[in-house]
Amino acid sequence: MTHYCIRQTGRHLLLLVRSPGEIVNPLLFFLLVIILFPLGLGPDPEMLSALAPGIVWVVALLVNVMLCMRLFADDFADGSLEQLAMANIPLAVAVLPQLLASWLASGFLLSLVSPLFGLMLGLPLSVAPILMASLLMGTLIMLLLGAVGAALTVGIQRGGMLLSLLILPLYVPVLIVGTRSLTEAVGGGDPAVALALLGAGVTGGLVLSPVAIAAGLRVSLEL
Repeated sequence: MTHYCIRQTGRHLLLLVRSPGEIVNPLLFFLLVIILFPLGLGPDPEMLSALAPGIVWVVALLVNVMLCMRLFADDFADGSLEQLAMANIPLAVAVLPQLLASWLASGFLLSLVSPLFGLMLGLPLSVAPILMASLLMGTLIMLLLGAVGAALTVGIQRGGMLLSLLILPLYVPVLIVGTRSLTEAVGGGDPAVALALLGAGVTGGLVLSPVAIAAGLRVSLEL
């Protein structure tokens, strides 16, 4: 089973590399919004630094919503999703490689470059480890939650609005905790509690989300 997940994750990553827009577009969107906020808020560095934790996390949330809208769409359209559901591998396991590949190509990369974006918003370099750690966990949680909504709406034409309505309320706790971790780090506090909550969210998401995703896909595929 582990060999299957590794092999399929590599396959999905190769497909993403062959479509560079899938990787580059989220990064460009993140960069564009980070550039626009200072232009709109003005040159005051103190105000920008105070708002930076919320800005970073709101943009990360929007990137995840955009990602989830396309998560299963292509596989549903070409019929490969139905074949996957009828394979000998449990569907809850079969979807994991695609989720992991999608996160590596989006949330993981965003986390790696986030210190640069943080500097553009006036965040001190000293909080870079907290910024990266919180985004690594937070983007994975949001992807796992969003994938449940994507599974339920994949068969609905123009289901993007419904998907947003389903997953945005689920993202709010992640947004609050993630922003809190950065705010504590910037203010000299202890972000350990917020990071621990994100870690617990990752654990719970990895255990529960694949089962919910598989159930949602079966409903959408009418299997």
